[in-house]
Amino acid sequence: MATPAGRRVVITGIGVVAPNAVGRKPFWDALTAGRTATRRISFFDPGAYRSQVAAEVDFDPLREGLTPQQARRMDRAAQFAVVGAREGVADSGLEFAELDPARTGVTIGSAVGCTMSLEDEYSVVSDGGRQWNVDDSYAGRHLFDYFVPSSIAAEVARDVRAEGPVSLISTGCTSGLDSVGHAVELIREGSVDVMVAGATDAPISPITVACFDAIKATTPRNDEPEHASRPFDRSRNGFVLGEGAAVFVLEELEHARRRDAHVYAEISGFASRSNAFHMTGLRPDGKEMAEAIRVAMRRAAIAPQDIDYVNAHGSGTVQNDRHETAAFKRALGEDARRVPVSGIKSMIGHSLGAIGSLEIAACALTIEHNTIPPTANLHEPDPECDLDYVPLTAREQRVDAVLTVGSGFGGFQSAMVLRAPDGAAS
Repeated sequence: MATPAGRRVVITGIGVVAPNAVGRKPFWDALTAGRTATRRISFFDPGAYRSQVAAEVDFDPLREGLTPQQARRMDRAAQFAVVGAREGVADSGLEFAELDPARTGVTIGSAVGCTMSLEDEYSVVSDGGRQWNVDDSYAGRHLFDYFVPSSIAAEVARDVRAEGPVSLISTGCTSGLDSVGHAVELIREGSVDVMVAGATDAPISPITVACFDAIKATTPRNDEPEHASRPFDRSRNGFVLGEGAAVFVLEELEHARRRDAHVYAEISGFASRSNAFHMTGLRPDGKEMAEAIRVAMRRAAIAPQDIDYVNAHGSGTVQNDRHETAAFKRALGEDARRVPVSGIKSMIGHSLGAIGSLEIAACALTIEHNTIPPTANLHEPDPECDLDYVPLTAREQRVDAVLTVGSGFGGFQSAMVLRAPDGAAS
């Protein structure tokens, strides 16, 4: 199919389930206040682990509108996605029952799928890991859904009655960017008019904590969990595991204009690259991320001097922080020293596949409110991270164009440009 000329894609609804708040407004209020949501793990006893801190969501599925049957059936990650989608749909003002279901689709990103339910089920069928040959007669009836992460996208599609393209995007920690990027392309090519797109992960479980412990990727700063996530700070020593979801309603611009919709931002450019180098390692020059940034800006038809804010991956590992600092300098040139950069993982941790969508939500709200969220816990910058990382306090300034980036295990590097509505419905 030929791509319809000039099809532009905008965000008209935002739904958020985050460690600092459930709901886009309290999420934004907490970010701009610089409040951290990292704490000692409460889901299980973390005493045996190197890293014992995480950014947990205070979440009750029944309070958030799910039925007891839905809460029993769905993994926590699917619950997050459905609750986020419902908020996004309500925020958009679209009557989904009146849409053509065949031209409405869903893309959800997730790095680790239904981890928590899978671990719970394995513990039961293996009698706490004591049996090598597990007894499947003890398995729950929804175990198959947990094995197949696309069940998360199917739950969202069922909830919003979408019968168009439905998919689960799993590209590690760039899943939240890549799922939205895929949704944008479906609208641009004319396959759909509306997409419900975003990402979710609920990975705070013993197996995930043990895996990151093994490679020493997470912080051992257990004595002060609220200050444990320190992107770009000289004293950082690993990321803080998190969880959450953000889900958007995306529309073709003319579709939004016809109904006089409120538009948060236009997604004007997206690109992804791979370093084809190492499962967890990064080249220090940031070449592949820089290339993704350049292509995203080219597709958005903007130059480095047009970027008003960069939302960094900012995981809080020495390797990543220096890698993306180099990438910003390589892609933006001298403008890298002008443009403010910040990392919200300092407040809500790293929710793996979900974080890219949570950061898109933060970027859209940055444009909406002309306020840049800070990098919390940044008291002593690493000399090799010498850009303007907006330490500690939010900054008010006009923001018309935002770059957000992600970096994931496997060498994935993604970049997206969001712009102010610029004459779109508002």
